[in-house]
Amino acid sequence: MTSAATRKLTLLVICLGLTALTSDSVASAPAVPPNPMLVFMGQEFYETGGKSYTRYKYFVDNFQAYPSDLFAPAPKLPPCGANTNSSRTWVDVFNQSGKRLYGFCALGSPADLGKLWFALETDVVPPSWVYIELNDRQTNTKYKSNLAETVE
Repeated sequence: MTSAATRKLTLLVICLGLTALTSDSVASAPAVPPNPMLVFMGQEFYETGGKSYTRYKYFVDNFQAYPSDLFAPAPKLPPCGANTNSSRTWVDVFNQSGKRLYGFCALGSPADLGKLWFALETDVVPPSWVYIELNDRQTNTKYKSNLAETVE
């Protein structure tokens, strides 16, 4: 075999090896979760402390697309008030203008995305639309939902 043919064969083997390495690393890369699909579930009326409230209930339709480790306890990250074992990912509810209405810092699993809510005193007019943001505090990644209504 000539030296030119040997060089070509060597380059071919190297290229094939690099292609195999690249395709393996791409195939094993974790899937990026989609943005949450927020769905309005209804209202619930309740009283506490002598005041009447309306709770606006929501769920994330594609909650199963989020890995459990996003909701694992994260004691090495900043606490949520006195909760030093709050979850890695926090969820905040905002009105359509971006004003924060409520937040969750201790969800334990993706299924807990089916129990989101915010409350207002019953005589307060709610915003027309709300959205949520999932904030993965470990990677500093935010996932913003669609706008969802506050009435049926």
